Amino acid sequence: MSTVITSIDRLSPAERAGVRTGERLISIGGQPVEDVLDYRFFGYDADPELELESPDGSRRTLRVKKSEAEELGLNFETYLMDEPRPCANHCLFCFVDQMAPGCRDTLYFKDDDARLSFLMGNYITLTNLSPREAQRIIDLRISPINVSVHATDPRLRSALLGNKAGGESLEYMKRFGRAGIVMNGQIVLCPGYNDGDQLQRTMEDMAAWGFASCSVVPVGLTKFREGLSKLRPVDQTLANQIIEQVDAFGEKCLKQYGSRMFFCSDELYLRAGRPLPEEDYYEDYVQIENGVGMLRSLISEFEAGLRLEAGPVKASPYTIATGVSAQPFLQELADKARERTGAAGQVIAIVNDFFGRTIDVAGLVTGGDLIAQLKGKALGERLLIPINMLRHGGDVFLDDLRVPDVEQELGIPVTVVEQDGFDLLDAMLGRK
Repeated sequence: MSTVITSIDRLSPAERAGVRTGERLISIGGQPVEDVLDYRFFGYDADPELELESPDGSRRTLRVKKSEAEELGLNFETYLMDEPRPCANHCLFCFVDQMAPGCRDTLYFKDDDARLSFLMGNYITLTNLSPREAQRIIDLRISPINVSVHATDPRLRSALLGNKAGGESLEYMKRFGRAGIVMNGQIVLCPGYNDGDQLQRTMEDMAAWGFASCSVVPVGLTKFREGLSKLRPVDQTLANQIIEQVDAFGEKCLKQYGSRMFFCSDELYLRAGRPLPEEDYYEDYVQIENGVGMLRSLISEFEAGLRLEAGPVKASPYTIATGVSAQPFLQELADKARERTGAAGQVIAIVNDFFGRTIDVAGLVTGGDLIAQLKGKALGERLLIPINMLRHGGDVFLDDLRVPDVEQELGIPVTVVEQDGFDLLDAMLGRK
């Protein structure tokens, strides 16, 4: 834990009040500060009083003039003011355990930190949460908490997580629900383990415990599973069964609670060979970060933007590279754009040779596969790729190649497209 102030934002309330770098933040409003949650929560109020400790050990207090919710402007050695808490589980389906060798180091770190759940939206299992930390979440009213549930049978959850605390930590979910903490859940569906009756039990328990929403996603299996538990993928038949089961229970929840609560990911619909649900099914896309409604949102936004186009536009020919599962949808959008505006483009599905051909989503396509499968092809004058192929806020692919590497090898400029239908249309029409 480090609450030493390393820098202060210019013109911030803290700078105006005379806070100095090198001082340690002891408390805000008389409440001890241990990490970023305390800092964010107690620093929310207007005009808080800070207790500070100088490097020589002397302490002082000062009042910071600021409005409610305005940032204090203090920065620390790490974002959490602490080290991220690593995962203590050994999940049967863990994707990190199936990572290829040679990827960037950060991809091999497993976090299971409740603070990152609240601040960054990460999903956690609660297995390394102490009773004191659980009580702090309740006392500070920290919401939402995103929970990787997977199963609510204690023995099954412990087996799936490879941790006896898997069953014990179910009690935290019940406590959070009783305390009114908003919880969003996720179920990674592993055939033969948590499907069928176990899936039904899990959904019923989560609804009773007060979860706000939950995504059901198929287990992802790469070719790097040597020495790991044998798991089989979700096939078309099972995908259809899961959708029917989840949607049937969702209809009951809709009548009882006013929300479906449980949603199948786009990937399940693609595997089942079913059309995507319409927009109103997704209830404001509450689980879009888990791939629930991502394609429907993209299509709806794209079509809304296309309706605003009056006629032909001048745009150079382009190629979109994406995963196998999304290719038919994007090609349909490209065809619509061409019909209305004349912009000519094609969509090429990149087969995932890096992780294995069971992986068909765009977010796991590597720079190496892009180069290998597109080199020598007629790509037009521009290559469009979705932003989820890259590290957040950067230009690095999962295999550590960068966008400029792909541009150099293919001899074509690369345009990175946001997960947004309007941005996709602008990219097709050469406006990016």
